[in-house]
Amino acid sequence: MKLCREFYFDAAHFLRGYKGECEQMHGHTYKLEVVMDGRVGKNGMVLDFTELKRIVNSEIIERLDHKNLNEIFKIPTAENIAEWIFNRLKKKIHLHSVKLWEGNGKWVLVER
Repeated sequence: MKLCREFYFDAAHFLRGYKGECEQMHGHTYKLEVVMDGRVGKNGMVLDFTELKRIVNSEIIERLDHKNLNEIFKIPTAENIAEWIFNRLKKKIHLHSVKLWEGNGKWVLVER
């Protein structure tokens, strides 16, 4: 069974050497979809949504929300951010995928 929860955070970045608007500092509201899978336990849940929220908030949101992503990532593209998120969360939960929207209509997906 799959279980999903969405999260949001705001952050700024710029892409060094990019020939276009993204070379300048700018911000996004990111939407993060975390999908895990597993079996339903004796408590009737794969994982309590509250516990998933606690994990994602402490591992991801608190580290990225309202931050300059250039201080965290060498190249702060949506692809690199999503991969970083996936690698952090897979150590904590039985992760299936993360989908990261950079604003509206643009997203990247990392699956195991």
